[in-house]
Amino acid sequence: MAALRIRGHPFLVAGLGLLALIMPGTASGVPTDISVEAAFLPRFARYVTWPPQAMPKGGNPFVLCVIGSDPFGALLDQTAASQTVDGRRILVRRLNSAGGASDCQIAFVSGNRLEELDDMAAKPVLTVTDGPSGTPRGIIHFSVVGGRVRFFIDQASAQQRRLTISSRLLALALGVRQ
Repeated sequence: MAALRIRGHPFLVAGLGLLALIMPGTASGVPTDISVEAAFLPRFARYVTWPPQAMPKGGNPFVLCVIGSDPFGALLDQTAASQTVDGRRILVRRLNSAGGASDCQIAFVSGNRLEELDDMAAKPVLTVTDGPSGTPRGIIHFSVVGGRVRFFIDQASAQQRRLTISSRLLALALGVRQ
């Protein structure tokens, strides 16, 4: 019966179709891997403590950088705009290389720029990567397991960079390297 009513209202059918196109994910309503990663990235900041000298000074924003190609586009900007870290807005910056990442608190390093991880090894920056196993990894590494986006955490690397990851985030990880 409901299907008959929907067919009888072409504007409703067109509106639902348009909504499916503008919503992150697929027409079936299942989020894409990229939209899930974009949703996670700014939220990681809630579960990490940086050394005081690594945090923005004054009222400056918390900086989330994308280094290399940007798979997220507007999705990441929209997600970050609705989040704050310790009362600071989140600014998304896109960089070609890690050379300009000195003021980043989180850096997503795309698969085509993984050599940039070495340039940030001594900095208190939460590095995040994605890609197949066997590739270089950041402190947090996204992976698709069983059709779902999951993540691994390298606790040893985080400690070397003086970052403290909350036990709540560690408990959500698929694996933790001590």
